[in-house]
Amino acid sequence: MPNIKIFSGSSHPDLSQKIADRLGLELGKVVTKKFSNQETCVEIGESVRGEDVYIVQSGCGEINDNLMELLIMINACKIASASRVTAVIPCFPYARQDKKDKSRAPISAKLVANMLSVSGADHIITMDLHASQIQGFFDIPVDNLYAEPAVLKWIKENILEWKNCIIVSPDAGGAKRVTSIADRLNVDFALIHKERKKANEVDRMVLVGDVTDRVAILVDDMADTCGTICHAADKLISAGATRVYAILTHGIFSGPAISRINNACFEAVPLSTVFQAERETAQSHTLDVAWAWLYFVLSRLSLIFTIIFAYNDISSDFNSIKDTAVQI
Repeated sequence: MPNIKIFSGSSHPDLSQKIADRLGLELGKVVTKKFSNQETCVEIGESVRGEDVYIVQSGCGEINDNLMELLIMINACKIASASRVTAVIPCFPYARQDKKDKSRAPISAKLVANMLSVSGADHIITMDLHASQIQGFFDIPVDNLYAEPAVLKWIKENILEWKNCIIVSPDAGGAKRVTSIADRLNVDFALIHKERKKANEVDRMVLVGDVTDRVAILVDDMADTCGTICHAADKLISAGATRVYAILTHGIFSGPAISRINNACFEAVPLSTVFQAERETAQSHTLDVAWAWLYFVLSRLSLIFTIIFAYNDISSDFNSIKDTAVQI
């Protein structure tokens, strides 16, 4: 596959290697380091002149450092005469700050979009954006991939009573996502309305829908401290659900998230992405996770890619979730 170069940022080299392996390519040579004053320095170790460059960097871990590293890598390739630079960002940084919801609040997702464009990115590939309107923040092509096909496959293969299940959104913002999945499965859906005292702290939850004597499947794009998803699970059990699953696209799992998941009433918590940071902070157990995300075939002539979902296991050192964590 000529004229294509794939470079990995430091946020998740395992994912970058997976992509390169599936495409039959070697990762490009790049060195990232910091000066004594913590400035980020990037050195591209091979020629990219006239090449179609893909840079894989997720918005996780040290988000600000990783974002700055991505911007520098994009600019370094652009001024080195790369014909096209595509940023592959599995989890888009600052995606939750997508609107002005109070006086003097910033729209940080728009700022990130501007920075990516100014740095020289020609194309953005991301997955399950927290808010679809973020695509409109860009004047360059943005491809927002969906985990829905992988979610449907996992439900049908791992939940025997899936025909009697109900798909639940833990907040009103995910209603479109769960209704799409429910329609594909021909089952009912419900949602939970939540009110927050402040960020990452839920005050009150109201269930809209009937989950009595049914398997409830919570589907969300992102779980950070896991307060919302765990409170939602408790709400579903108290409302009469027989079992509760949680399917998450981006398992950020910061702060008390791991202990909350371990102490919650979930039957299983399948994840489609696992960030490098979690494996560094939880070493006691091993969780085998498969990527419900991305095997893309790149067309050198049309510069259009096709997404094919692949289901290959990748082993990671991570805290097991009630020993019931499962594979997507």
